[in-house]
Amino acid sequence: MVQCKVNNQHNNLSDSPTSEMMLRVHSVESFGSVDGPGIRFVIFLKGCAMRCQYCHNPDTWDRAGGNLRSVDDVLSQAQRYRSYWGEKGGITVSGGEALLQIQPLTELFRKAKALGINTCLDTSAQPFNRESSSFSAFEELMKYTDLVLLDIKHIDSDAHKQLTGWKNENILDCARYLSDIGKPVWIRHVLIPGINDDDESLYKLRAFIDTLSNVERVEILPYHSLGVYKWEQLGIPYALKDVESPTEESVLHARKILTEGR
Repeated sequence: MVQCKVNNQHNNLSDSPTSEMMLRVHSVESFGSVDGPGIRFVIFLKGCAMRCQYCHNPDTWDRAGGNLRSVDDVLSQAQRYRSYWGEKGGITVSGGEALLQIQPLTELFRKAKALGINTCLDTSAQPFNRESSSFSAFEELMKYTDLVLLDIKHIDSDAHKQLTGWKNENILDCARYLSDIGKPVWIRHVLIPGINDDDESLYKLRAFIDTLSNVERVEILPYHSLGVYKWEQLGIPYALKDVESPTEESVLHARKILTEGR
């Protein structure tokens, strides 16, 4: 979601998947060090319904295109790097929004767990809905997921909609559900000056995090505009073009609010 992605070299396909056990992959990163514990093989999937104003990979939004690859093919590629993972590393699946491909994702994690591989899901949880027919699929995925990296873009629902195009009630409910089942979570929060770095928002987010029993880490990720060129290539206006990255002081202040005493 928030890290730069490295294109792989598999053939580019634009047709619909012929099997539910096929993944539409945007790119992979062989030696990821920021998307979960240890060294990780990171798989970035295509497709996302959110339109985050600061997204630095808008080329992942479209669910078409990308590389149509079998679960076994992706897993085989990942295992080439297993000797580098150590005790903490493994596989992380990100996006786009990985939950939009939940069936093949679950199969990937199921097979990975059978091989003793640590699995991590990086998600904004936008598709999550306990009342939907797909909720059972999410429950099944969690059986094979060791860690969830959960992005909370903004704690205020209206501000969240302005920032991403969607309200956040179901996302916060996903956090509550993960707490209910005791699934380990890292909360990730991109700090954007003038949008979500005010004390009121930060203290409100901290209060929500404190209601959860499963949060192992809270990560503050400074906003940057390194992906603006992709918006320009796609012909999409970049709404935050005048927003600077947060100062080190601002990041430290947010980190103190969100993590001190936890």
